[in-house]
Amino acid sequence: MSLILIIIHIFVCIALIMIVLLQTGKGADMGAAFGGGSSQTLFGSTGASTFLSKATTAAAIIFMLTSLSLAWMSGHRTGDSIMDKARAPVEQPAPASPAQGDTSTPETPTPAKPAQTE
Repeated sequence: MSLILIIIHIFVCIALIMIVLLQTGKGADMGAAFGGGSSQTLFGSTGASTFLSKATTAAAIIFMLTSLSLAWMSGHRTGDSIMDKARAPVEQPAPASPAQGDTSTPETPTPAKPAQTE
């Protein structure tokens, strides 16, 4: 179920980006600002609503619904955790300390002197 939602979400994301990039901005009709008669109508110079604005609204609604659904599904997951299968680390015993009465130190070998050649 979540895989289907993820695929739909990705397609809607790409579609939303493409739809927004295809639309013209409000400043695209600069000629109308300098005396172009109907540029100051109630809905602007493009009319009530174009196909791209309706597609943007639909894609935004689907995007929000899939985002909320994926977030809810992620928070209410009942599956096993990968940490349940991990074993606890085995603790190694500490190294034994020397006997209490033993004060001798281990002997370290002295390095041999190099032979001199004449």
